[in-house]
Amino acid sequence: MNLNGKICVITGGASGIGLEIARVFAEAGGIVAIADLNSDGAQEAARNLGDEHLGIAMDVTDEATVQRGVEQVIAAHGRVDVLVSNAGIQMVKRVEEFSYDEWRKVVSIHLDGAFLTSRAVLPGMYQRGSGTILYMGSVHSQEASALKAPYVSAKHALMGLARTIAKEGGPKGVRTNVICPGFVKTPLVEKQIPEQARDLGISEQEVVSKVMLGETVDNEFTTVDDIARTALFLASFPTNALTGQSIVVSHGWRMD
Repeated sequence: MNLNGKICVITGGASGIGLEIARVFAEAGGIVAIADLNSDGAQEAARNLGDEHLGIAMDVTDEATVQRGVEQVIAAHGRVDVLVSNAGIQMVKRVEEFSYDEWRKVVSIHLDGAFLTSRAVLPGMYQRGSGTILYMGSVHSQEASALKAPYVSAKHALMGLARTIAKEGGPKGVRTNVICPGFVKTPLVEKQIPEQARDLGISEQEVVSKVMLGETVDNEFTTVDDIARTALFLASFPTNALTGQSIVVSHGWRMD
């Protein structure tokens, strides 16, 4: 699989899953723009990949900075071929314990960020007659877990956005799909282990073995490399045969 010089914007790309996608895309011949709220981290990550790659500051919930970031990529490289909407956060508590501000923050980063970045890149993709948009969903795009109401709601909504753009963009050569990881052992997930143990009244080991990995076929976490390789497959896929789909990467936790 080769990206052959495709210009790839990856949000939340300064760490975790996004950083691994950036690394794999660069190895596969992509030119990567790492967009992150952490501007210094984005620029350092881009420098580590090589001179042609960019690090840009982007708050995916802010319309102006999203547009400015995409325009910066276009000014440098002329286009955006691939968007990976990966930026996200997690808060773990019961529905009645969420403040409205907390609800809005989680939903906005995942869903509004996907909308704003997609809207920014679509006109150019339509003009050229080609493009790929990948959303970072979750197994929680397909099912629910306790304590994650805004996250689950936003991840479900990404499916609707992806399928709508697949319908609108298909005749114009634009594909969109949703990657749905199981539990990936990033700082985002590690933070949840003591939080869920406390709320559910079980040990941290039980959170891992029963809540997170209990439904997998091998009691293994999904890895950042698993997700990055899936993203590369989807980004390099050549036709509309694969669009509007959710690809579950979960060690068998969810089987569709």
